[in-house]
Amino acid sequence: MRRWRTASEEETRELGVVLGSELAPNGILLLSGELGAGKTVLAQGVAAAVGVPAREVQSPSFILVREHEGSAGRFVHIDLYRLEPEETEGLGLAEILAGEGVKVVEWAERLPCAPTTALHLLIRVGGFGDEREIVETRLDQLDHIEEGPTRQGSRNQEDER
Repeated sequence: MRRWRTASEEETRELGVVLGSELAPNGILLLSGELGAGKTVLAQGVAAAVGVPAREVQSPSFILVREHEGSAGRFVHIDLYRLEPEETEGLGLAEILAGEGVKVVEWAERLPCAPTTALHLLIRVGGFGDEREIVETRLDQLDHIEEGPTRQGSRNQEDER
């Protein structure tokens, strides 16, 4: 399990760029975390990795799906905040997630069935300012993620377990 700690929005966005490079060309990133945790900021970095300017990526809470064409590929941003899990079933999300491009889903715990190949991250607000802890996990483990020490920096870091 990987963990990162970022100290600013910019560091969170930079982590998104790194992760976006891992996900290209057709990966899926599932994001969970409380309101204001930084899911959209991380999505902006992922988008930047495929050539979509970060400023074009906004929380699509009123529009469930936004698609962008970047210089290095397609980026699909999905936000399920306003839906309950049972409301997402008829939206064709499985087809979208199986399609081309890098896909990011905010509020991923509301998916009726998450793709097993997806990278899932839980974002937590840290103790100081814009500090965030980002933990790689699985949707079925959200309630069991332990609080633990993390290393500083927004680079790919493996837990020592």
